[in-house]
Amino acid sequence: MAKKDTQPQTSSKKKTAFGIFLEELTRGSLLVPILAIVTGLLLGGLIVALTTEQVYTTWSESPLEAIGIGVNAALRSYGALFNGSIGNPERIIDALSSGEEAAIRRAFNPFLESLTKSVPYIFAGLAVALGFRAGLFNIGAEGQLFIGAITSVYVGFALTGLPAIIHLPLALGAGALGGALWGFIPGWLKAKTGGHEVINTIMMNYIAFRLSEYLLRGPLQRPGSTNPISPFIEASAQLPRFFDSPIRFHLGFFIALAAAYGVYWLLFKTRIGFELRTVGANPKAARYAGMNIVWVTVLAMSLSGALAGMAGANEVLGLNYNLAPAFSSGYGFDSIALALIGKSHPLGVVLAALLFGTLRNGALQMQIAANVPVDIISVMQALILAFIAAPAIIRTIYRLRTPEDDDDQLHVRGWGG
Repeated sequence: MAKKDTQPQTSSKKKTAFGIFLEELTRGSLLVPILAIVTGLLLGGLIVALTTEQVYTTWSESPLEAIGIGVNAALRSYGALFNGSIGNPERIIDALSSGEEAAIRRAFNPFLESLTKSVPYIFAGLAVALGFRAGLFNIGAEGQLFIGAITSVYVGFALTGLPAIIHLPLALGAGALGGALWGFIPGWLKAKTGGHEVINTIMMNYIAFRLSEYLLRGPLQRPGSTNPISPFIEASAQLPRFFDSPIRFHLGFFIALAAAYGVYWLLFKTRIGFELRTVGANPKAARYAGMNIVWVTVLAMSLSGALAGMAGANEVLGLNYNLAPAFSSGYGFDSIALALIGKSHPLGVVLAALLFGTLRNGALQMQIAANVPVDIISVMQALILAFIAAPAIIRTIYRLRTPEDDDDQLHVRGWGG
């Protein structure tokens, strides 16, 4: 009997990240985000149909024909989105049949570019998700991303003569350290003074933006240039790319996946992770259990900032090789949506980041081929986020039963908590 009693405990310890993710899916906590994504895509297609001018000119003559035109416009736009983000299936087959290396690279470039676009999303999404797990709302991922880019690009061009095996880790570490410092400040203020992290991180964002503008027009400005842009980093600090031009797929993607596993291991396999989740779920109970709330809060915000800083470091070390004022496309702000869609689970964040990277990469092709504005992608992302933030809408539409427990809810503490 003793052996039978210990068997379930042994099996529970062997649960993987994917197993926990599937467990949450079957329990229903991940069904709402999936349905929110599907609903957002459907409504995006409806918006494309309703904004097609030919639909209105044909409606008075034949409503059925007008509906068909709208459906065709939506299908054409999503076809262009698929071809621009994943690749044209016919082109891929022809390239593989020809055996030409250049043709194969061009055929698979959309898919690899989508993976590349997802790298900063993965890091920034993990940053916000880790904060959520600790009961903190980190709105400062965008500013931490900027600081990480500044520190990494400086190490990238200021240190010369180093081998890549030393220079590249130093540049990446500088990015993480810069972001961690920018997260430490609001974390310390939260823990010591009760100053809410939302206000503090928003203010830190503005400081980071203005600081980067000052540095790029002063100490970090490229010599001889009138534009606010930094010098190019050394080749030894660049993240290796796996293919020749035009493919930009680089090592940062696998570093991001490793970071996702590291966050999973930290949260669910270590004592520190248990403390982070306990403080996030119930800080009073955590204090009663003897946990150091101040230390946990500061650590959570610092680690969150480090992950966001890695997002900025990967952008300058893997793609741009320099720093300009508008190098980020709002990755830090989109990361809030990623953490919500992924239910603050590292695997969910990775999947959500791949979705957003795919949408962002295919948006340009959708605009060129189907004559659909890129802003439609932003509308779809906003709709998905709205449905995630208001799960009652999705449960009402699809007649889902409201769960009895609230395990899938975020425990973000209130003002001054």
